Amino acid sequence: MRRLGCLLVVIIGLVGLAATALFTYSWWVPANLEEDTPFIVASGSTLTGVAHELEKQGVIDSADGFLARAKFLGSRDPIQAGEFMLPAGASPATILDTFQHGDVIRRFVTIPEGMPSIMVYERLMSEKLLTGDIDVPAEGSVLPESYDFERGEARADVLARMQQAMTDTLAELWPERAKNIAVKAPEEAVILASIVEKETGISKERRMVAGLYSNRVKQGMLLQADPTIIYPITKGKPLGRRIRQSEIAAVNGYNTYTRTGLPRGPITNPGRASIEAVLHPANTDALYMVADGKGGHVFSTTLEEHNRNVEKWFEIRRKRGEM
Repeated sequence: MRRLGCLLVVIIGLVGLAATALFTYSWWVPANLEEDTPFIVASGSTLTGVAHELEKQGVIDSADGFLARAKFLGSRDPIQAGEFMLPAGASPATILDTFQHGDVIRRFVTIPEGMPSIMVYERLMSEKLLTGDIDVPAEGSVLPESYDFERGEARADVLARMQQAMTDTLAELWPERAKNIAVKAPEEAVILASIVEKETGISKERRMVAGLYSNRVKQGMLLQADPTIIYPITKGKPLGRRIRQSEIAAVNGYNTYTRTGLPRGPITNPGRASIEAVLHPANTDALYMVADGKGGHVFSTTLEEHNRNVEKWFEIRRKRGEM
């Protein structure tokens, strides 16, 4: 009986060791991942919820088994929210470590400075990893920037972040504006900044261009900004041809060749730098500008000087065969 008891203890011990070995071994053997597989851990998810989703997707055989092994063999660190790439052949141990310490996949959609809202709409709608529909956002309501998003996120949520960024930027910059500027409200600042954005792509010119148009607004002059002619025609997209005389003479809420003051609304989504330029314009007497043939502009204070600069620009264009 004594020998039988000892043998029974040994057998139980061996069975226990075998069970422990199997329990541990299963933590390190590959799960059901034949190829790299994206997996999203939603914000606020628990490890229990994630384990059941892994089982549902067939990545692991048992959520309960995964959780039990994670409790005894895994790290106690919290899991992160976001999208992860689970590598082919990953074990349950690797999967847990990926959720706890791995790199979250960051996806971005970029809105360049001066992109009109119709093109913001098209860019968001063309992003296949986003979901749902949106309307074309109000012009000037989006802050040009790069925005990260998650696979399957609603386009409306991404757009809301873009618009909130513009709201926050205006709330930050408006109280710090210079004295005696041409605009009376943040909304007017966005309108004028949208013209500055379209009129120059050179960062060092922004404050000068803003100063020029601010002078015109204060003096009640026509702004005569070509992009304001184009906006009602294309909603801010490139015109793709020369502006016609009939379009220059058109009377509408945007054409600053036929109306004094600011247009009825923005003509694009201006970036932060253009908004800052409008709120802190250059101290200048300039009222006119024309292209210098090098990508920038030549500024002048009198019409006579401006006309001479225009002739120089025409000569440059003639030499290029453009006239």
